[in-house]
Amino acid sequence: MDRIVAFIQSTGFYNITWGNVLMLIAGAILLYLGIRKHYEPLLLVPIGFGIIIGNIPYGAGMPLGVYDDGSILYYLYFGVMKGIYPPLIFLGIGAMTDFSALLSNPKLMLLGAAAQMGIFLTFIGALILGFSPAESGSIGIIGGADGPTAIFLSSQLAPHLLGAIAIAAYSYMALVPVIQPPIMKLLTSPSERKIRMKPSRQVGKLEKILFPIVSFVITAFIAPGAIVLLGMLFFGNLLKESGVTERLANSARNALIDIVTILLGICVGASTQAQTFLTAKSIGIFILGAFSFAVATASGLLFAKLMNVFLKEKINPLVGAAGVSAVPDSARVVQIVGQKEDPTNFLLMHAMAPNVAGVIGSAIAAGILWTMLTP
Repeated sequence: MDRIVAFIQSTGFYNITWGNVLMLIAGAILLYLGIRKHYEPLLLVPIGFGIIIGNIPYGAGMPLGVYDDGSILYYLYFGVMKGIYPPLIFLGIGAMTDFSALLSNPKLMLLGAAAQMGIFLTFIGALILGFSPAESGSIGIIGGADGPTAIFLSSQLAPHLLGAIAIAAYSYMALVPVIQPPIMKLLTSPSERKIRMKPSRQVGKLEKILFPIVSFVITAFIAPGAIVLLGMLFFGNLLKESGVTERLANSARNALIDIVTILLGICVGASTQAQTFLTAKSIGIFILGAFSFAVATASGLLFAKLMNVFLKEKINPLVGAAGVSAVPDSARVVQIVGQKEDPTNFLLMHAMAPNVAGVIGSAIAAGILWTMLTP
């Protein structure tokens, strides 16, 4: 009878709390958004199921969760906790990214830089709300709309907030088609949304090969803290563009990034155990994350309008919204919103320029914050 009682007390039905129920519902919502609504399913499906895994309660003394030393999930979560998975994802992103749009029109890089304003304004806002400088830096990076970068910086500066920051970053990345269009329409006029841009010029092979090498050297000297992320990003791109390492590039952009995305999503989701996740700080992180993302989107749009004051060949301001590094979703949103005004206007390739610049910009911002905020 004692063994039967002990078994009953070890079951999830016995140990469940209202917090667990709430998180199980949250996991189901993410699964619904990923499967039914097709909002970033490659991210939301693993994270949503991971939330369900992490919130099945179990008895004391059973090493099952990501925070239980010796459990299987603990060792899988090690790659998140120590920032191992994000550089591997950057390697895959680099191997699948074409920087031709950016090389064709380099001035659009400024839009990717302008969008990083959301990171630093949110950093200040988090400080005002009482978060420590290290915590504020980790929260601010959510505005870059770059999940791997947010995880990497949080693992270095505020590992105790890693779960909340990762969930917020990936949630806002997935909700790009919902969050960005209202801001884009609010800050631009119909005539601005109809602006046509000249077709991109053809970029030569030598330019494509030199770009990742030269760009890495320059950006690494500016922000040494971003060496790992930028190094993997540009190395992956060099594998793609060199023309002699197609096997490696193919592995990086397919098998490797898929495996790491699965592990990262499951582990990040499983880290949201109600007992550690449902706190006032987590709620504050989600609020600040939304603010950060909105400011980043608005900053890119407004800076594009400012550039138009000085440019003869006008930029469609919608392209500025792609300065956040949610690749390629924010560029697709630009295309969709632009075509609602003019179905014959194609902005996707133009939007990809600030979009990939945003990836670089958020990594540089993370490197700067890491350097400045490390005790």
